[in-house]
Amino acid sequence: MVTSRWTAAPAQTASLRRRGAVLERAILDAALEQLSTVGWNGLTMEGVAAGAQTGKAAVYRRWPSKEDLVADALQAGLPSFEEAPDLGAVREDLLELCRQAREAMFSRPGSALRAVIHECDQAQAERFHGVIFDGVVEPTVRLLREIITRGIARGEVRRDAADDFVFDAIPAMMMYRSKMRACEWSDGEVEEMIDRFMLPLLRPGGR
Repeated sequence: MVTSRWTAAPAQTASLRRRGAVLERAILDAALEQLSTVGWNGLTMEGVAAGAQTGKAAVYRRWPSKEDLVADALQAGLPSFEEAPDLGAVREDLLELCRQAREAMFSRPGSALRAVIHECDQAQAERFHGVIFDGVVEPTVRLLREIITRGIARGEVRRDAADDFVFDAIPAMMMYRSKMRACEWSDGEVEEMIDRFMLPLLRPGGR
C-alpha cells in the first residue's frame, strides 16, 4: 500500500497570521507545486513565497538555499511504501508493486522528484542523494526483496535470484524509460515488463 505523509496546508486568507508548522507546511507545499509544474530550473524562492502567500524573508529564514528547501519538501511529500503486496503469486505481486510505484512516480511529489533527478547537475544531485535513497530506492528494494524471497520459498523463483542486480532491475527500468522515452507506464507496459523481462530473469532455469 502506498500512502503519503504529505497533507497540504489549509487555505489561509490572512497569510501574515500563519506561523510555525502551518506556515512551513504551506511553503513546502508551494515548493512541490513549483517543482511539479515549472521544474527544478524554473523554481525560485520568490515563486515559492508567492505560492505560499508569504514573504520571501519567511522562506529564507527557514531554508537558506533552494537546495535545502527542495530536500525538505521532497522528504515531507514523498509517498511511502509500507507493505509488499501478497496476492499469492510472484507475478501478481510484482504487477501490483509496479502499479504502486507508477502511482508514486506520477503523483505531485513524484513529479517533483523526477524534475530534480532529470534537471540537476551532478553536484546538485548529490545534495538529494539521501532523500532519494532513503525515500525511494531503499523502500522499493526492500519490498522487491520480500516479494522475491517469498517467491523462492514457494518455488516460483530460482534460489540465486535474491541479489542486488535483480532488485535494481525494476526501479532502473522504470526510471530509465520514464526519463529517456517519456514512458508513462500504462497497465499494458507494466505487464510487458514483468512478463518479458522480470519473470524470465526470476524463474528457475530462466538464464
